[in-house]
Amino acid sequence: MSKYKNDRAFTDYVHKHIAVPNIYRQISWEEVRLKKSFAKYIDMTVGIDYVFRNKDAVNTVQERFREEKYKAFTDFTIRYRRDENKHEDRQESEYFKMKAHYFTYGILDCSKKDISKTSKFLKYAIIDLKKVYDKIDSGNIYISDNGKNTCEIIDDSKIECPVKYNTDGSSSFFPIDISYLVKLWGNDMVVVQKGFL
Repeated sequence: MSKYKNDRAFTDYVHKHIAVPNIYRQISWEEVRLKKSFAKYIDMTVGIDYVFRNKDAVNTVQERFREEKYKAFTDFTIRYRRDENKHEDRQESEYFKMKAHYFTYGILDCSKKDISKTSKFLKYAIIDLKKVYDKIDSGNIYISDNGKNTCEIIDDSKIECPVKYNTDGSSSFFPIDISYLVKLWGNDMVVVQKGFL
């Protein structure tokens, strides 16, 4: 339980002190304040961490932030399954429930333990998840438990994403290479980015 609290505290700190001023304000997205009970509910049921307003648009967002040791990676990751969870209804992870329209992914210039000493991202991107899920639904992005470590472009038209397993057995996830999204389908797959392309 304390690991979750530490991860949640890390994400909350990065959101408030680094992502809001350095990403969202730069593109004029204004955070909508939600009741805590409602915020918790939409996080658990439909994978929405935050809601923003941009003029007349309402943008729902899932966030994930990584420490500096992940800086060489060019992908973002979506949690896939939790097969070891004793509650069967919790074995399908965020991939199966996520209704957020956007995914904000950032890699910081420090480790988690040094988070209070940083104020910047080495890399960040806001990915249009609706467009990603459309590509998954059409088969142009597909998830494959193929034992590989990275995504691959297949037949110059599709992205194959491997299922990866966390070493502690808690869950699996799959990566999607941000540069591949842009290469195959153009810049409109990514709202804004720094360092990934």
